[in-house]
Amino acid sequence: MDFEHIKKKLEQYKSEGKRMFASSSFQSHSIVLLHIISRIDKEIPIYFINTGFLFPETIAYKDQLAKEFGLKIINTKSDVPKSLQKDANGNFLFTSDPDHCCHINKVQPLDGVLADNDVWINGVRADQSAVRKAMEIEQAAPHDVIRFHPMLDWSKKDIYQYLKEWDLPRHPLEAQGYDSIGCEPCTRKMMMDDDRGSRWFGMKKTECGLNTDLVVKKK
Repeated sequence: MDFEHIKKKLEQYKSEGKRMFASSSFQSHSIVLLHIISRIDKEIPIYFINTGFLFPETIAYKDQLAKEFGLKIINTKSDVPKSLQKDANGNFLFTSDPDHCCHINKVQPLDGVLADNDVWINGVRADQSAVRKAMEIEQAAPHDVIRFHPMLDWSKKDIYQYLKEWDLPRHPLEAQGYDSIGCEPCTRKMMMDDDRGSRWFGMKKTECGLNTDLVVKKK
């Protein structure tokens, strides 16, 4: 969807009295949707899930964009203290059960946000993974929420063209070879031009659960 179509859709949701929010991981690919939202309606809250394991550069980047774009950012985190996020051997769950770690630190916090809203603006793209390729522009989520995916048909090239056109600031780790940036323990530098492959390296895992658990499966 281009800017005008995204704007029209968000204005439609607003006219219908729907409560909207967006979520963001605050990496360079995320900034395009954040910038578009800031051009349309700065009052739409942006939820930032702070897992407690993020790169300090990501936190700084989030603060920078909040200031430059005038974003209304709401920080959210897990109710489970880090002392209880360990396995029987005393190791953090990201080392032995990364799915459960993601569930505690990402899925559960955002599920509570869904319960208080009607529309979740999500920046997934079809070219990122097989899971995302199967998604639609509008899709059902738990709590009768509509997942709105305005960037679904955007390519990586489209993202970089927009970044260049608007001269937007880049995540500081991108210059060091990082492309898909998540939690520090589970992120590696990009290998073989496979940005998603740099996440959860060596594990049979490509999604954190936000796009698999917080979606109503088709029957």
